[in-house]
Amino acid sequence: MSNSVQDLNLYKTPKGFRGKSAITVQLWWIVQGTLFAMSPQFLYGWRRFLAKLFGAKIGKNVILRPSVKMTYPWKITIGENSWIGDDVVLYSLGDIEIGKNTVISQRGYVCTGSHDYKSERFDIYAEKIKIGDQCWLATDVFVAPGISVGDGVVVGARSSVIDDLEPFSVYVGSPAKFLKKRELE
Repeated sequence: MSNSVQDLNLYKTPKGFRGKSAITVQLWWIVQGTLFAMSPQFLYGWRRFLAKLFGAKIGKNVILRPSVKMTYPWKITIGENSWIGDDVVLYSLGDIEIGKNTVISQRGYVCTGSHDYKSERFDIYAEKIKIGDQCWLATDVFVAPGISVGDGVVVGARSSVIDDLEPFSVYVGSPAKFLKKRELE
């Protein structure tokens, strides 16, 4: 005999969860899959323009590679001079705030949402992620919902960030653990 722990037939996305109408969401996904994704590498201004057109708050000189995926750009803020690398996913079911002079390297996954595994309805939820100024999240870093990454943090390649990270420190591993303070030579 098996116990039922989730019944996906009961699932409902909460009203207003996406932050915009279904038409706006679909239009963004079409624009992102064509005009954004197929633009030449050097057209950073064009991709900033498209993301801003859909409500993203993006500072000067931000580099967005053509393969960046933003679920809902109207929930994204990126400070000036930051770089968002190839194949980065900004899964913005909730707000994502990225500071100035911050790098999120290729294949990073910034994940603001998940499901409540204790709910039979498999309820969805979103929690804001804040990544500070002058951070570097190396290749393939995962950041979980609700996380705050302090200013000046470095997170090593393939790390999973499931706890808040203290400023000006280096973290590595899955889950990410403190390695040392970040100091300039």
